[in-house]
Amino acid sequence: MKVQVYYNLHKKLLSVRHKGKVIKHAGMLCLTDAKFHVQPAGQAKVRREKRKNVHAYISGDLGPKQIMSEFSNDKSDLAVKVKYNPYKYDFFVDENGNEMRDKYDCAFVIGKDIYVRKDA
Repeated sequence: MKVQVYYNLHKKLLSVRHKGKVIKHAGMLCLTDAKFHVQPAGQAKVRREKRKNVHAYISGDLGPKQIMSEFSNDKSDLAVKVKYNPYKYDFFVDENGNEMRDKYDCAFVIGKDIYVRKDA
């Protein structure tokens, strides 16, 4: 099932949206065929008003739970950390500042932390 995932600042959980409607909240999840999105108008509004809003998310298919448990055991060897700061970056970036504009086999989201498989 294709979903969009973003960090919900009020609930302090991930919100999972399908066809525009939030269908569940989770502390962690795995997305396959993951792609990062930043909506420019929303980003501009955040920068202008200095107040966060939902304008960045990850889309993909919800992955099986066993992939998540494998990743949880040793994430440093399996993945690269991804981050997004609307005041500092125009897009999601990896640890080296490279923009994450491709589609990735697997993305792991644990609260505010995002990881992408190194082999992706």
